[in-house]
Amino acid sequence: MPAAHAPAPGLILASTSRYRRELLARLRLPFDCVAPEVDETRLPNETPAATAQRLALAKAQAVARLYPDAVVIGSDQVADLHGQPLGKPHTHERAFAQLQQQRGNTVLFHTAVAVVRPDTGFAAVETATIRTRFCSMDEGMSDAAIEAYLQAEQPYDCAGSIKSEGLGIALMAAIDNDDPTALIGLPLMRTCALLRAAGVHIL
Repeated sequence: MPAAHAPAPGLILASTSRYRRELLARLRLPFDCVAPEVDETRLPNETPAATAQRLALAKAQAVARLYPDAVVIGSDQVADLHGQPLGKPHTHERAFAQLQQQRGNTVLFHTAVAVVRPDTGFAAVETATIRTRFCSMDEGMSDAAIEAYLQAEQPYDCAGSIKSEGLGIALMAAIDNDDPTALIGLPLMRTCALLRAAGVHIL
C-alpha cells in the first residue's frame, strides 16, 4: 500500500487588514486570519525598508508561536519619503498633510512579506519596493483635488494615505513596480515564491 501523506498544514494570515485578506484570497487557498500582537514602533535610526522587513517577520513569528503546526504569512508596508517613514494617517487632517508632503515627489513604498513554518524551521522574508511619483500642482494635485479624494476614499488606514487601486490613482503620475499587488499591501508573486519554498502547493 502507498504510504499515507501527512495532512497539509493550515495557512494563516497574520493580519486583520481587509486589503491583505482580499489579495491572499486570489490564490484560492483556504486560510484563517489572526491578529498579531506586535509592537509596531519604529526602532531608532531604522530605515523604512528595514522596519517593513522586521515587522513582517515579527508578525508571522508572533502568530506562529500560537499555531506551531501552521504556515504563517506576515506582511508590513512602510511609505518612504526621502528616507522618512509615512505611516497610516488615521485622521483626515494627517492624511491631508501627508498628501501635501508627497505632492510632486517620488515616494517609495516598501512592502515586505514573511512566511514562517515552525514544524520545518522555515522562515524567510522578501521585500518589494515600489517607486511612485505623485502629481505636482500643475499636473492636477491641488489642495482641492486632495480634499475631493479624501472625501471619496477616506484612506485613513493606508500607508501614505493613498489607495492606488481606487481614486488615488488620479493623484499619481507614475508607478514602477515588479510585483503588481505590492502597492495594495501584499506582493503576491513573492508570497507565492515563499509559500512554495515552505512546501505549500498553490496549483
